[in-house]
Amino acid sequence: MKLSLARRLLPACTAAALALPAVAQQTLHPAIERRVDALLRRMTLEEKVGQMAQVSIESLGGGTPFRFSEKMRDAVLNYKIGSILNTPGYPPTAAEWNRIVGEIQQAAQGTRLKIPVLYGLDDIHGANYVLGATLFPQQIGQAATWNRALVRRAGEVTAYEGRAAGVPWTFSPVLDLGVNPQWPRLWEGYGEDPLLTSELGVAFTQGAQVPLGAKDKLIVSLKHYLAYSDPRSGHDRSDAWIPEHYLREYHLPPFAAAIRAGARNVMVNSALINGIPTHVNKHILTDILKKELGFTGFVVSDWQDIENVYRRDRMTASLKEAIGLAINAGIDMSMLPYDYKEFTTDLLALVKEGTVPRARIDDAVRRILRVKMEAGLFETPLTRLADYPKFGGAEHARAAYETAAESITLLKNNNGTLPLRAGARVLVTGPNAASLRTLNGGWTYTWQGEQTDSIAGGQFRTILDALRANLGEAKVHYVPGVSYLGKGKYAQDTTVDIRNVVRAADSADYIVLCLGENSYTETPGNSSDLSLSDNQLALATALEATGKPVILVLNEGRPRIIRRIEPGAAAIVHIYLPGNYGADALADVLAGTVNPSGKLPITYPRYPNDLTGYIRKPSEGATNPQGGETDPQYPFGFGLSYTTFSYSDLKVSKGAFGPDETLEVTVAVTNSGTRAGQEVVQLFIGDDVASLTPDLTRLRGFEKVLLAPGAVQQVRFRISLRTLAFVGTDGKKHLEAGTFSVQCGGLKGSFRVTKTVVF
Repeated sequence: MKLSLARRLLPACTAAALALPAVAQQTLHPAIERRVDALLRRMTLEEKVGQMAQVSIESLGGGTPFRFSEKMRDAVLNYKIGSILNTPGYPPTAAEWNRIVGEIQQAAQGTRLKIPVLYGLDDIHGANYVLGATLFPQQIGQAATWNRALVRRAGEVTAYEGRAAGVPWTFSPVLDLGVNPQWPRLWEGYGEDPLLTSELGVAFTQGAQVPLGAKDKLIVSLKHYLAYSDPRSGHDRSDAWIPEHYLREYHLPPFAAAIRAGARNVMVNSALINGIPTHVNKHILTDILKKELGFTGFVVSDWQDIENVYRRDRMTASLKEAIGLAINAGIDMSMLPYDYKEFTTDLLALVKEGTVPRARIDDAVRRILRVKMEAGLFETPLTRLADYPKFGGAEHARAAYETAAESITLLKNNNGTLPLRAGARVLVTGPNAASLRTLNGGWTYTWQGEQTDSIAGGQFRTILDALRANLGEAKVHYVPGVSYLGKGKYAQDTTVDIRNVVRAADSADYIVLCLGENSYTETPGNSSDLSLSDNQLALATALEATGKPVILVLNEGRPRIIRRIEPGAAAIVHIYLPGNYGADALADVLAGTVNPSGKLPITYPRYPNDLTGYIRKPSEGATNPQGGETDPQYPFGFGLSYTTFSYSDLKVSKGAFGPDETLEVTVAVTNSGTRAGQEVVQLFIGDDVASLTPDLTRLRGFEKVLLAPGAVQQVRFRISLRTLAFVGTDGKKHLEAGTFSVQCGGLKGSFRVTKTVVF
């Protein structure tokens, strides 16, 4: 071990660490702590190290149906492996998952201490690796609902169906801020805003995990701690350049909120922050997460990322050295994912050499055992499908449909183009029109989602299927125009018959043009150009030239530039990645039986080189006469309805507040249109002058309300003044005396803070 390297990671963090405020530790259960203590005293060092290793299932067997080789028993019985993860390359049924996990737990019962193995899956938008499970919109679509109750319900269904499969741990929710539209995992999170991400992350955590130990709840994993989503290059698993006060101001709050809500696992950012791989950043993992935030669960690495410290990042001369750095930094469990022998052998040697203290091993294993006991695994190591009669049923399907319906965001609707006129003839075209793969995105049955149509085709409707079912077979004509390639990179497409599409438009009243992206995730989804493909743009341009009203349906995980074709579209509808019931929801929106209520959880850019989000400094706005203006296609929080809403009577409870008081803002919202609809009421507050240049404005509250035509509702926000503080370069929070501006629904107000506090 290069001790000089370990020391190099610490000095710059010392001053900030001294400034960390004390935060209450997560609640512990005395009876469980006594059980953990007793078990730890009985464990050998080899048994402890085994608990810290997590191996992927495909290294332990193979085939369809999956069968374990002798390596599984070797891993569990001889190396005492504490966790297994992943899918065997195809989505088993819930009953088959019961068999697979049951065989693992049966092997664990043959060990001296009978410690159950913890199985984990990426339940990203439902139990998506379980055949027959209910698939929700991806998180970006859930965020577009701005509806905490729907996200909480998604968590409940995910947990129920995950436990029906016998798997007690999900690697979700993703709490990475979607601040860089290039990033290929933007769609896995809840958008670009810290408050929206915090609130929805808490809602999912509460739905999926609380109360932990119930047989319909999962251990959630908050990922990817910290700032994984803001790489300087825009590409996956690459370096982010972010000063610590910005990390604390924007990226940390969602994780802190979900930890306060009780989350028991955290997965680590696969990349680097300021040149330091997060997996060896002790300040991030131990000082902030475990000490400052009081996190008492366990920290798991991401896929092969300790090895990456050695092979990719070249920070150590050996894998053994990288293991030592990562464990000492605060990693409790290593997602290996293949070679458990090398990891356990090296870690044992590091402990015996004194490089990794035994106390660090005990701390890591204590955390792992604690969560296993909290989850009830010692009493019930395997849950079974027979005890979960709602699995994949109508009740859960309805929840997924409702989430998709509320996520759909109407971005443009010239002259009331939508809803569609009854009895109209509709031409459907575009590469996303007849694909379940594009509706679901990655992490669907397989990692990249490329087998979705072959696995689930015929069970759920594509956009084309749903429109035919809704409008009538005879009223809907389909010509693809452009198609994605069956093999090759996700973004590759080809023109099929644009001339035929244009000819078919002659007999259509409307054209529903379905464009966007094919499925991808992680590094295979890297992109250097956010523009729609040339083929898709050519199809759109040809159809807009026909003069027929073109309804552009955007089915994409991150915003693709539509500047060239936006003016010619009569209506634009963003459906994100809405899942298996998304096409049904879209058809109901287009037909008018559902009034769209989604709002953008991201800023939709107009230009590939103008990707600035809504949270920005005055120098990045129109107030900078020397050139800081940004010009998005659609702003954060934007979305239209088939009705209209008006705002009035904005009131701030008083003109001046002390720093420990609570601000109260009320506003009257009226449905001024002719049909019932839901409105997301968004409260923005900005610090007018600050010693650290302030953000122009920030979302500080939101509520979604349902109003009948003519109905009026008073919406009330209560905001603790201390939540308006900014993080200074000293790592502390500053609430400074001065004026603040309030905005809500186009109305403005102001108030004053009377005293400066630093905490």
